[in-house]
Amino acid sequence: MDGVVPGFGRRMLALMYEALLLLGVWFIAAFLFHLVFRDPAAEYFRPLFQFYLLVVGGIYFIWFWTHGGQTLAMQTWKLRLVSANDERISTQQAMVRYLMAVIGISFLGFGLLWALFDRDRQFLHDKVARTRIIRVS
Repeated sequence: MDGVVPGFGRRMLALMYEALLLLGVWFIAAFLFHLVFRDPAAEYFRPLFQFYLLVVGGIYFIWFWTHGGQTLAMQTWKLRLVSANDERISTQQAMVRYLMAVIGISFLGFGLLWALFDRDRQFLHDKVARTRIIRVS
């Protein structure tokens, strides 16, 4: 089963599980942030906090994608991220994928829905980053 493109439903279930794991990571990160920045009424607080969480999410995904190609949710659902030519992805590809995924999901999930119409059934951020998700046994 190696190299087979997983179905849209399987990827969406993995994404929901990923969101739960990311919430846990963000909870710990938010606690640490609030220990350092103690004035939530400050004008800079909210945009700085949002940017911080965006960076924390990026570090989480980029590290896992470049160190084995699987986040914890991807391991559970037997999915792996590889480059378009089935090799490990580079840090640059992981960064592009993360930023494009954030943008694509922010626009009402357009980047995810792209897979329903794409010939190769890949997400838009995978097309841009030249990566793909495969099912592993």
